Amino acid sequence: MARDSVDNRQRILFVTGTAGAGKTTALRVLEDLGWEAIDNFPIRLLDRLLGTEDNTEPEQPRPPLAIGFDTRTRGFDPRDIIERIKELTERDEFLITTLFLDCGDEELERRYNETRRRHPLAQDMPVTAGIAAERELLAPLRRWADAVITTTAFSSNQLQQAIREHFSDSTPQDMTVTISSFGFAKGMPPVADLMFDMRHLNNPHWDPDLRHQTGLDAPVGAYIREDSAFEETVSRIRDLLLLLLPRYKVQGKAYVNIAFGCTGGRHRSVFVAEEIARALRDAGFSPTVLHRNLGSRAAEMIEGPQQP
Repeated sequence: MARDSVDNRQRILFVTGTAGAGKTTALRVLEDLGWEAIDNFPIRLLDRLLGTEDNTEPEQPRPPLAIGFDTRTRGFDPRDIIERIKELTERDEFLITTLFLDCGDEELERRYNETRRRHPLAQDMPVTAGIAAERELLAPLRRWADAVITTTAFSSNQLQQAIREHFSDSTPQDMTVTISSFGFAKGMPPVADLMFDMRHLNNPHWDPDLRHQTGLDAPVGAYIREDSAFEETVSRIRDLLLLLLPRYKVQGKAYVNIAFGCTGGRHRSVFVAEEIARALRDAGFSPTVLHRNLGSRAAEMIEGPQQP
């Protein structure tokens, strides 16, 4: 197979490093990015996994594959692993990368003490002895790895972000934004990342001509827009969302649910949800809009007293 295009080769990422440095977290992020992820895979079965024993090429392109291993993996031998990976890099159908996750000794010790887990190489010894033995064993792999990420000062979210930056496709995955309206009288939505209460705006329910219309109807929208607090309310919420949404995307948040509530969920919350959705579309987002209580019956009992 000719190497006319990198895209024609199967991407294989070997993920290793010190126990406790974040290998499991890294593999989970890779899986979210569309990689097939296998942890603690016996290296002796590598040829069988990749289909190289019979020297045949796959009929269809395979998804990228991440293989995790460390000192707990059966038959772990760093020098043998390096030789096997070297052999794979010589094959035209694979694009091989090795990632080593490292972490400072003091931080590793803190993590093990915090989780109360035993270090794999320190069953009957202090955790510091296990860390030292593992570091010596892994030294050849660390020197040979294509990429080293040190997670000493990383939170879990920071490590996830680093993995996305290094190994996601060039085209970032879209973040799903959902905007919904609801009525507080019928219960708050079970899932909402951001929730805004629109009950401070004038209520169209108390206008007999508007009561049986909804926030999708132009007369209701005109009524709400006349409230002196409307423009500032919408502009401040819009600016807040335009600040937050790009940061959520950088952090790898796949779904953002934004909810707007009013008393019955038929007028104010519906109209403001539509206005914010329009503003986000103008800014390049593609929100989905849901109105939970739009078809509910208008009920004076739940709307509260009419404002003078």
